[in-house]
Amino acid sequence: MSEIAPVLHEPWPDIARQRQGVSFGMWIFIASELLFFGGLFLAYAVYRSFNAEAFRIASAETDVFYGTLNTAILLTSSFTMAVAVHAAEARIARVTIWCLAATLAFGAAFLAVKGLEYSDDISKGLFPGPTFPLHPAATQLFWALYWIMTGIHAIHLTVGIAVVATLLTLFVRDSIPVHDSPLEGVALYWHLVDAIWIILLPLLYLNGRA
Repeated sequence: MSEIAPVLHEPWPDIARQRQGVSFGMWIFIASELLFFGGLFLAYAVYRSFNAEAFRIASAETDVFYGTLNTAILLTSSFTMAVAVHAAEARIARVTIWCLAATLAFGAAFLAVKGLEYSDDISKGLFPGPTFPLHPAATQLFWALYWIMTGIHAIHLTVGIAVVATLLTLFVRDSIPVHDSPLEGVALYWHLVDAIWIILLPLLYLNGRA
């Protein structure tokens, strides 16, 4: 790939400060996201404290295979993203591009597996409503939180896939250089999505199974 000039945007005086601004802004965004998900985790903790047995029964109906498979997929995607960042810092454009492409593939694989899991859940009637098959009634609280938290996580991952795809396209077209790009900020977001899933795994899939 040809050497291309860094892209400097206003109001930054130089590339170094622009990159610092991207990282700082992303950390602020991550903090706000942690507050958002923290509210969901708090709601889960409160409801579980009052309905421990119902949550155990409900959690036993989640599919550990799907949850474990998706955990492996996301952890691998974090690895390829980390390699992409290091390759970009070393100005190895080809490795950066291939690792970002692999990250995209793993992200898409996660959503495909989650789609299969959702299909199985729906076929079993595990969606809160008048025909919900589990008892006691408080099991619906668990599954309501399951759909909300995994759904929001999937939306965040979809956004991450779109951003990575956009950045990858810019790299392939030589529109921006890999070493002076917002890749570090994108990587921070991707790792956030992965970290949220690591918390969701024990809450939703391992509760009561130990």
